[in-house]
Amino acid sequence: MKEIFYDWGGLNVWLFHAINNIRFEYLDRLMLLGTLLGDHKNFTLFLALVTLLGVLELASIPVQDALRYQRQAMRWLTAVAVLCIAYLLDSWIISALKPLLDFPRPPLALSGLMHVVGQPEYHHSLPSGHTAFAVLTVASLWPILSSGWRVVGVAFAIWVGLSRVSLGAHFPADVVAGAVLSLLLVWLVRGALKLLVRRYSAAAEQTT
Repeated sequence: MKEIFYDWGGLNVWLFHAINNIRFEYLDRLMLLGTLLGDHKNFTLFLALVTLLGVLELASIPVQDALRYQRQAMRWLTAVAVLCIAYLLDSWIISALKPLLDFPRPPLALSGLMHVVGQPEYHHSLPSGHTAFAVLTVASLWPILSSGWRVVGVAFAIWVGLSRVSLGAHFPADVVAGAVLSLLLVWLVRGALKLLVRRYSAAAEQTT
């Protein structure tokens, strides 16, 4: 199973070297910045920024346009709720999966035949937590993002994922696994919230 879903018939290691061997001036700085921004410790900062932007957008809606205000408030509150709940679940799952699977990171699996930036890590490679956090953030906020910001969000998630391979911290399969896990969690949480809201609204209508 591992040979199929993780090694990809040797493609996982080949892709790692193809990305990790690309080197040019300032690349390491760029990738370090991507990894820094994709750190899950930035969650409170991202949450604060999203909340502030939501407040500013709602404040720009005319007082007499109550229906628009209600719809926008619901969109922003739902996005923030999805972000918080999915982040909590994501953190629990990843913190359990990493030591349980205990896949070796590139410096251990490849015996140092690679480019490593920073302090090398050797264990708990699957899945990539940085990628999971970046994808989770973008996917959670997707419904409230404009088309332009969606492009920025996708570019940000790809940047973080590539940085983990470029810096020698993860294999491409770790990055893909982190992205898929977060996309699945966001989809499940958003669906559960929509169902909960519909049932709550229906119950409220019956009591009025």
